Amino acid sequence: MARPASPEAVKGVVRVVVVVLAIALVVIGLAAGFQRRLIYLPMPADVPPADERLPEAEEVVLTTEDGLDLGAWYLAPDEPRAAVLVANGNAGHRGLRAPLAERLAAEDLAVLLFDYRGYGGNEGSPTEEGLARDVRAAHDHLVHERGHDPGRVVAFGESLGTGVVTELATEREVGALVLRSPFTDLAAVGRQHYPFLPVRTLLRDRYPVAERVARLDVPVAVAYGTDDGIVPAELSREVAGEARNLVGHRPIEGADHNDAVLLDGDEVIAAVRDAVDALDG
Repeated sequence: MARPASPEAVKGVVRVVVVVLAIALVVIGLAAGFQRRLIYLPMPADVPPADERLPEAEEVVLTTEDGLDLGAWYLAPDEPRAAVLVANGNAGHRGLRAPLAERLAAEDLAVLLFDYRGYGGNEGSPTEEGLARDVRAAHDHLVHERGHDPGRVVAFGESLGTGVVTELATEREVGALVLRSPFTDLAAVGRQHYPFLPVRTLLRDRYPVAERVARLDVPVAVAYGTDDGIVPAELSREVAGEARNLVGHRPIEGADHNDAVLLDGDEVIAAVRDAVDALDG
C-alpha cells in the first residue's frame, strides 16, 4: 500500500504549481499589455517622396475625423474605369506598394495609397478603431475630393487591411472588395501563432472579417497563397465561402504571405480585374 506523501513533498508540489501559475500570469499580462506591438509593425523610417517611388503620383494629405493628417499618394490615368483604395497590411508603408499601384494604373484604374496612423511618419497609434477612421478619410478623399462614384470604388485590403476594408464596406458605399490573404478574424490568426495563450479573451482589436463579409452584397474577389505561414489558407478559404457575391477566388499555389506574387503578381491583379468586371457587368 502506497504511503501518503510527506508534508514536505506536498509543499514542494504546491510551490511548483504557484511558480508555473505566476509565470503564466506574467506571460498573459505581457501579451495583453504589448499585444498591439505584436499586431502593428510600422517601419520606423519615413516614406520617400512619391517622385522617387511613383513618379506619376500626386502627394496628398488625408485628414481623419479625429484630426490626424495622413500621408497618401494618388495616381490616376486620364479616364479611369474605377478607383482602387488600397488598405495595407500590418507592416511597411505605402512606398512598398508602389509596384502594385503601377500595375493597377496600367489597368486604367485610379489608385490611392495611404498610410495608417503611426505608419509612414504619421502621428498617432494604430488600433482597430483608429484604422477605421483612417480608411474613412481615404474613402472621403476619393469620393469628395476626386469625384469618384462610390459605387465605382474598389476597396482592396491586404492581410490586416482586409479587416479594415470590410469594416469600411459595412459603413460606406463601395463598389466591390478585393481581399488579399484574408482571415476569419484576428483571434483565429493569433491562435495559430500563440496556441498557449487565451487569444480570443485577450485581444482588444477583433477585425471580424468573415462575419462582415457574410453581411455584404457587394462583389468580392479573394486571393491568397496556399502555403501562407502567417494567415493559413484555410482561413482565407473560409472567408471566400462566406461571400454572398464571390466573383473571384484565386488560390496561388505554393505562395507564402510576403512572396512577390502576392504583393503585385498576376493573380492579385486578376482578382482586382474580377471585381472591376463585376462592376461593369
